[in-house]
Amino acid sequence: MRKLAAGLFMSLDGVVESPGDWTGPYFTDEMAEGIAEGIKGADAVLMGTTTYRIFAEMWPAQGESNPMAAFLNRTPKYVVSSTLDTVDWENSVLVKGNLVDAVTELKECDGGDIRVPGSPRLVRSLLVAGLLDRLDLTVCPVVVGGGLRLFDDVVAGTELELLASTASATGAVGLSYRLAATTRPDCPRDR
Repeated sequence: MRKLAAGLFMSLDGVVESPGDWTGPYFTDEMAEGIAEGIKGADAVLMGTTTYRIFAEMWPAQGESNPMAAFLNRTPKYVVSSTLDTVDWENSVLVKGNLVDAVTELKECDGGDIRVPGSPRLVRSLLVAGLLDRLDLTVCPVVVGGGLRLFDDVVAGTELELLASTASATGAVGLSYRLAATTRPDCPRDR
């Protein structure tokens, strides 16, 4: 079965999305290299509406010499959306309907890993549903205060196993976790 891995920036207080550029001061070339390394085993991308809109505008215009652009432009992209009617970026497929069923089907297909870049609402839904296998966080040394928090709806007691940690010169810390299997009271197979 394919593995599903997500990567997000997060503030010290757990915020993964809020207005303003609070991640920019902490982003380094070393982090960009780490992100590029993290996508090497993937052969599909899963993203939400907002990330799709941003990426579809930005990455096709980048040259193939940019490793991230080359990867994103040629790789199958599955866009989870209840608001989009079509997706025009090459190799993109619109995913509508039941998220759990759609992602479970994607994971059961042959192939390499599936990456979720950004898409914090989608990542939170995948965490709640118990579908995420790995979570890569870049924790920025800033308290944002308000915004979308990653773990608000996640089942208490969800365990994560630390796979790797790295510190950057900017004070941001990269943390890579494997998610342990969780028992969800609302899931018939877990009863």
